[in-house]
Amino acid sequence: MKLHIQHGHLIDPANGVDAPHDIYIDAGIVVGVGEPPRGFVADRTIDASGLVVAPGLVDLSARLREPGYEYKATLESELQAALQGGVTSLVCPPDTDPVLDEPGLVEMLKHRARNLNQTHVYPLGALTMGLKGEALTEMAELTEAGCIGFSQADIPVLDTNVLLRALQYAQTFGYTVWLRPQDPHLGLGGIAHSGPIASRLGLSGVPVMAETIALQTIFELVRSTGARVHLCRLSSAAGVALVRAAKKEGLPLSCDVGAHHIHLTDHDIGFFDSNARLSPPLRSQRDRDALRAGLLDGTIDAICSDHTPVDDDEKLLPFGEASPGATGLELLLSLALKWADEVADAKAGPMSCALAKVTCDAARVIGLPAGQLGIGSAADLCLFDPGARWTVEASALASQGKHTPFLGYELRARVMATIVGGRVAWQRMVA
Repeated sequence: MKLHIQHGHLIDPANGVDAPHDIYIDAGIVVGVGEPPRGFVADRTIDASGLVVAPGLVDLSARLREPGYEYKATLESELQAALQGGVTSLVCPPDTDPVLDEPGLVEMLKHRARNLNQTHVYPLGALTMGLKGEALTEMAELTEAGCIGFSQADIPVLDTNVLLRALQYAQTFGYTVWLRPQDPHLGLGGIAHSGPIASRLGLSGVPVMAETIALQTIFELVRSTGARVHLCRLSSAAGVALVRAAKKEGLPLSCDVGAHHIHLTDHDIGFFDSNARLSPPLRSQRDRDALRAGLLDGTIDAICSDHTPVDDDEKLLPFGEASPGATGLELLLSLALKWADEVADAKAGPMSCALAKVTCDAARVIGLPAGQLGIGSAADLCLFDPGARWTVEASALASQGKHTPFLGYELRARVMATIVGGRVAWQRMVA
């Protein structure tokens, strides 16, 4: 199909574009920006007056809960949530049931996602069999099956020798290892940031050094092996400082932060609000401000939704017993823009700065030519109304997980249409 998107304001951070431009699409590829190619006749025209036309969002962490946890969410519900959030590419961690540690399981997930013909799904393979931290998986076979990297999800490797061998193997074949920096012993069983709030509420704490000690270990292993590591869900000011120094040293690192952590602090636990039960835990205002600054100066490469749908039976419990996690796919765009609106000196303009962190910068972490709209690129787009205000309500979320600490918040920017591979995969019905 030939598609013409007219009268929109194109923001494409990867190509430095922030101006009104029409987009011309043919056979799933962008064939013209501003001017149509010779002889182009559109089969369909979309009027994007008043809308921003941007690359489709790239989310570096979204749990789809299949296979094994369909009572929490299904592939259909979460990919629909992705489309409604403007997300056209997403990375899913391997902590399913069974764990994504065999090629057949990865191929099954990819096949299911392709049949649904919605958002592009990029699985992470398990770093160790069953995520038990003992025997390494067959990384080469998992890569052939479609994995774009290897991860332990939120389960740390207890034996540093195993992690060393994993990084050596990954470096040999050019694979990326995705690691959550968390010491397996410090803060074990903790449910909130170690500090005055946790003490007052009587909640067991997770100290910042659980993150910084893990980071130091990872850096030493990277120095020794030369393996490329992506650090998942940075959460502290001290962690940001360590990553900044490691990047200046030239270590092959990238990192992301969850959208919740650049807006909320441990004060948002309030009166034991289980919606604010997250992993890593919400930390202090100083930590949150450092995360925001780290995004701005490039220390942190990308913002992800850290989408983790949790059902009512596991969330509507006392804070300490509730499962950590929150829905985030449909909030990613608005929360990224909210960050850029609130930080000073956004160099490329707030909207372009925010979009870079959820499009081209995130795509660069994966190593995919996504998140940009140059001629010849895949036609994955997000059209949104930057001035629209909307209130986060559980009933309006497409995700099967209805729990988020942002319930009741008013946010700006509403996705109006999502285009995947040149096909209008979702469009908001306007009354």
